[in-house]
Amino acid sequence: MEDSGEHNSRGWHLIRTRDFGLLWWGQMISQIGEGLNKVALLWFVYTLTGSALKMTIVGLLQTIPPLLFGPIIGVFLDRLPKKVVMVWVDLIRAVMIFLVPALFALDLLTLEGLYALIFLTSIVSTIFGPALVSAVPRLVHPSELVRANALIQGTNNIGLLLGPAISGVLIAMIGAEKVLYVNSVTFLVSACCLIPMRFHETLKIGQEVGRISATVLDDLKVGLRFVFGTQSTVFLLVIISALYNLGASAFVFILPVYAKEFLQVGPVQLGWLWSGLGVGMLAVSTWLATKRQGDLHSRLRLIVRGMTVGGLAICSLSLLETPLVATAVVIVVGGSTAIMNPVVWALLQEATPEHLMGRVLTTFSTGSMATAMADMTGFGWIADAVGPAQSLIGLGLVLLLTAAVAIRFMRQAVMAQRVAA
Repeated sequence: MEDSGEHNSRGWHLIRTRDFGLLWWGQMISQIGEGLNKVALLWFVYTLTGSALKMTIVGLLQTIPPLLFGPIIGVFLDRLPKKVVMVWVDLIRAVMIFLVPALFALDLLTLEGLYALIFLTSIVSTIFGPALVSAVPRLVHPSELVRANALIQGTNNIGLLLGPAISGVLIAMIGAEKVLYVNSVTFLVSACCLIPMRFHETLKIGQEVGRISATVLDDLKVGLRFVFGTQSTVFLLVIISALYNLGASAFVFILPVYAKEFLQVGPVQLGWLWSGLGVGMLAVSTWLATKRQGDLHSRLRLIVRGMTVGGLAICSLSLLETPLVATAVVIVVGGSTAIMNPVVWALLQEATPEHLMGRVLTTFSTGSMATAMADMTGFGWIADAVGPAQSLIGLGLVLLLTAAVAIRFMRQAVMAQRVAA
C-alpha cells in the first residue's frame, strides 16, 4: 500500500502515485476498449447474421457466466494473487477478442464459434471485476477508499462516453471486425500497466493443494455465511445494492421507449440523453474523488441523498415532454446513481477480511446481476403493458425505497456505535 502522506488531500494525487496510477491508466485504456467492443461486436454480429435475435444472444452470453460461475470463481480468486489474476485475464481476453476478426479474415469463423468465444471471454471477464475491487485496498490508505473507487468508476464512465463514439468512427473507417483488433490491443496495454504494479497481499489458504477440489464447497459455504449470516453489515449492503440495481439497471432500457413515446424524438436525441446520463455519472465520480471519505454515518447519508434525488428525478421524467429539460433531469439521474458503487465498495472493502474478499465480491456481484436481469425484464414488461410513465414511476419508487433502507441501516449503525461507546 502506498502512503501518500496526505490522506485528506484531494484524491487526484492517487493517479500520480506509482502503483495506483498504473492500475488507473490500465483501466482507462481497457474501459475505452470495452466501449469500442460494445458497439463493434454487436454491429459485427448483426452484419454477419442479419438477425436482431441472434445479435441479442450476445447480451445473453455475456450475462449468464456471472450468474452461473460467480460464487465458485470467488473461491478460487481468494486462493490466488490478484495482480497475477488480472494480468492473465487481460492477456486471455486480448487473445480471445483477437481471434474473432482473425478467424473471420481466414474464413474460419462460424456463428457457433463466435458465440463460444463470446461466452468464454465473458467467463474470464467475470474474474476481473472482483479482483480489481479486491486489489484497491492494497494500493491506497483506508481513508481514501471512496476516492480510489470513484476514480476507478470514472474510468468506466469515460469508457462509456468515449468508447462508443470512437467505435462508430472506426467502424465507418476500417470496419467492425478490425475495431476488435483495437479492442484486443487495449487489453494488452492494460496488462502491461499491471505487470510492474506492486502491492502486498496475504493469501490464507488452509488446505493443501491436493485437497483443493474437496474443499471448494466448504469454502463457498464460508463465504455465503459471512455475507448472509455472521456479518450483518455486508448483508445490509447486499440488500441496498440489490434494490439499487432493481431501480437503476432498467433505466437505460426504458430510456429509448421514453424518448420515442414521450419526447417524440429520434436516435440522435436519444444519443444525447444517453450522453447526459454518462456526463452526470462522470461528474459525480470526479466529485467523489475530491471528497473526504468521512465516517460510516456520512457515507450512508451520501447514499440516502443520492437515491432520494435519483428517485425523485426519475419519477419527474414521467411528467416531462421537453427534450432539453428531460436531458437535464437525466444528467441528475446519472449523477445521483453514480454515488452508490464507490461508497458501497469502500464499505465492503473495510468490512471484509482479505482472505474472503473474492467470495464476498463475487457473491455480491452475482446478486446484483440477478436483480438487474429481473429489473430489466419486469420493468420492460410494465413499459409495454401499462406504459413508460408508470414504469419510470416504479423505477423512481424503488430508488426511494433504497434510500429508506439506507436510512434504517444508518440508524442501526448509530445505535451500534452508541452501545460500543
